[in-house]
Amino acid sequence: MNSNNLKLLSPVKVGPLELSHRVVLAPMTRLRADPDDSPSAMMVEYYRQRSSDGGLLITESAHPSYDSRGYTGAPGIYTDEHVAAWKKVTDAVHANGGRIFMQIAHDGRQSHVDLSWGNAPVAPSVVPYETTVFTKNGWVPNSPHRALELEEIPAIVESFRRAAERAKEAGFDGVELHNANGYLADTFLQDGTNKRTDAYGGTIEKRARFSLEVVDAFASIWGADRVGVRVSPSGRWGAIADSDPEATFGYFAERLNTYGLAYLHVIEPRVMGTETLVEGQAPVASSFLRKVFKGPIIAAGGFDREGAEDILQRGDADLVAFGRWFSSNPDLPERLRHGHPLTLYVRDAFWGGDERAYIDFRPFAAQTIEAVQTA
Repeated sequence: MNSNNLKLLSPVKVGPLELSHRVVLAPMTRLRADPDDSPSAMMVEYYRQRSSDGGLLITESAHPSYDSRGYTGAPGIYTDEHVAAWKKVTDAVHANGGRIFMQIAHDGRQSHVDLSWGNAPVAPSVVPYETTVFTKNGWVPNSPHRALELEEIPAIVESFRRAAERAKEAGFDGVELHNANGYLADTFLQDGTNKRTDAYGGTIEKRARFSLEVVDAFASIWGADRVGVRVSPSGRWGAIADSDPEATFGYFAERLNTYGLAYLHVIEPRVMGTETLVEGQAPVASSFLRKVFKGPIIAAGGFDREGAEDILQRGDADLVAFGRWFSSNPDLPERLRHGHPLTLYVRDAFWGGDERAYIDFRPFAAQTIEAVQTA
């Protein structure tokens, strides 16, 4: 494959932003924030390393409130101290000519009482399930959750609005709603987790209400063309499910068309978290939503250079987000451009740890594969 002709490395426009290539840093939970949930010095270097002139980065999830956290070590955006710390990140990225959006998420039922002043995690409805979350005591089972009262929901939407406001103060170029992977917004949207019978549940229109209210809140601060939304149609992370995902996500994408968003960010169901579920499975979610959504689409989940170029050439996506390969190759766009070997990712360093295999790759540099191969 001639790197000079790769669409993956050609310019593209996202909202008002002119990007020089289509390789996006996917949001990845790395659990290296300081104890007060501020981005650490390690995180500043992490994002600086992955910034490139005219490239787009999307941060790991930042929490809009103390009680929206699901993991110790994940960053927040609910205090002035967080704003100041994130400003170091955006300054570092912008100094390299990069662009950066903040992903904002309420983790909902994927949490623990130790992370929210002893209060039970919240969700649209009580639908029991089991997972593990990271607390000060390490990986532990999640706590039983409770259903949100109707009168509680406006305050949560307001926490998202205020988080978007703080992200703007911190110098970001835009914000992304994490409406995927079984976190709070996703559990409102999908009927496997939303059993409500009030204004936020039942019909597709009502189940989409919470997410659209958050999009409205983000757009009120940023303008819609600096807002993105991430979805995971037919995804399984967080024990999420829907009886008719095509109808649910088709409706949601149609509604998002009315905003003129920066992008729709689509996780392919062939992956779950950092695991590939079906090797060789073609991306299907982006191709379905391409028929509905009129703005730019970022495809994510299981892509190598060849797969990324293929989905762009077919027109099913406009950009491709890389997670695992970007975790171990800070200069990924340049490696893809020149066909250089890729350093293998280190799973033990994905969630928490020190600099090794996060911002320091010297012990792992000899472990490579050719850039055109698949993990």
